[in-house]
Amino acid sequence: MSTSEKITRRLRHMRRGVPFSISQFHELGSSASVQKTLSRLAQEGVVERVAKGMYVRPKPLASMPSIKITASAEQVAKKWAQEHGYTLVRQGVESAYRLGLQTQAPVKTVFWSNGASRTFSIGNEVVEVRHVAESKLRWKSRPEGELLRSLTVTPANSVKLSGLKKAISRLKLSESESRTAIRKLKSTHLPEGWHAKLEQFEKEMMA
Repeated sequence: MSTSEKITRRLRHMRRGVPFSISQFHELGSSASVQKTLSRLAQEGVVERVAKGMYVRPKPLASMPSIKITASAEQVAKKWAQEHGYTLVRQGVESAYRLGLQTQAPVKTVFWSNGASRTFSIGNEVVEVRHVAESKLRWKSRPEGELLRSLTVTPANSVKLSGLKKAISRLKLSESESRTAIRKLKSTHLPEGWHAKLEQFEKEMMA
């Protein structure tokens, strides 16, 4: 069976609308033959190239089957990070907005990562990945990680103790989990004023 036939057969079993990497096909033939086959299939509309080395099987729109949709820019960014073993988390401004520490929603989707900075565009959707220090990626997508990134972009003097309490409640942690999260945050570097505010919050919890 030729490399082209092997790739075509495997593609039939792959979900539409989900991005995949060309590296997933390298075992089926030489790099050159795999690249050539996927390029041909992209020209034929069987797959669509959504980023360097990444493709997707177009998915018919349920209401209008003649219209084909591909993966979202966010899906592509996450697949890229997974492919390279990078950490990918939502930026601090979005975390702060979700937790109510800031009132203005971010104007675009931005992720922080330990990978290279780059931008993914699919149609009108744009997702930006920004390289940041590892310290800003601690605890990844865990609740204390989201709170950490919120605090790094929010001045402590702009948040009342009641606002911090509300933000922590949005994380839906138990009392013991909240205490653990606060202890973790106090042990790391934070912008000026946050250690004192967390200390004050912790004392209020124990009262």
